[in-house]
Amino acid sequence: MTDISRLQLHPLSTADTHDLLAFELDNRAHFETWVTARSASYYSVEAIAAMIDQAQREREQDQSYQFLAKLDGQIVGRVNLTGVTRPYFNKAQLGYRIGAQFGGRGYASRLVALLLEQAFGPLDLWRLESIVRLPNLASAKVLERNGFHQYGMSEQAMYFDGAWRDLLYFEHRKQQEAT
Repeated sequence: MTDISRLQLHPLSTADTHDLLAFELDNRAHFETWVTARSASYYSVEAIAAMIDQAQREREQDQSYQFLAKLDGQIVGRVNLTGVTRPYFNKAQLGYRIGAQFGGRGYASRLVALLLEQAFGPLDLWRLESIVRLPNLASAKVLERNGFHQYGMSEQAMYFDGAWRDLLYFEHRKQQEAT
């Protein structure tokens, strides 16, 4: 049995290009059951390298933060903070994906917990938001396990896989320190 406590977050790096492409290709069908499909042109070394370069620029500009979740050097998943909004709000949108072979084993919960440490620690964000498309209730449970709570729902808000789907909205705020 694998020890998920060894799971670590790593910012995207050009050294990850080939491993990330392999991860995305291996999990393409799985991911496309939950999120909008990427174009075929995404699945190339050049496209992944360009995406990593863009992610590094956005990190430097405090616009987004993308991480790989690795266990003993193997990519298990990805987690992103996008739409960073400062000042006044200090918030970001959380999104994540776990490889098919790692689902249901606690990796997603650990991944989100690690990201919260970054978001509410060094990145000094105040609020994270996340959207879950029904029927992905496992993702909702991962968020709830990590202190998120649902604050809303939109009916038939997203056209996906040939039908209009409901969306659940979640939030998590940084805990204030006792004075």
